[in-house]
Amino acid sequence: QVQLVESGGGLVQAGGSLRLSCAASERTFSSSTMGWFRQVPGQEREFVAAISGWNDSTFYADSVKGRFTISRDNVKNTVYLQMSSLKPEDTAVYYCAGSRYYSDYAASRKYNYWGQGTQVTVSS
Repeated sequence: QVQLVESGGGLVQAGGSLRLSCAASERTFSSSTMGWFRQVPGQEREFVAAISGWNDSTFYADSVKGRFTISRDNVKNTVYLQMSSLKPEDTAVYYCAGSRYYSDYAASRKYNYWGQGTQVTVSS
């Protein structure tokens, strides 16, 4: 069973930066699409960013485009989410997820396995 372990969450002031990491136990990590989602209590899980396992193309939600960057290190089996110019509305639990698919990157139903989540809180 694939395990994903997120780290790097915390409390930051508006305008600050954080880098989230997600380490995967999967040997086929390099061919997996990896995504980041976030969720606020009482709301649906929201797509943030994804990096394709096919060609490393990246995809972003409009709300984070230009501020967040997703990347991967296939040697370390780790995917990162660099978050800059953070806003209070970015406050959420951030989840890392892995998918065997190379389409519908924003659809949570396409992801086969999930991490436990890490809290990001942005103060105003």
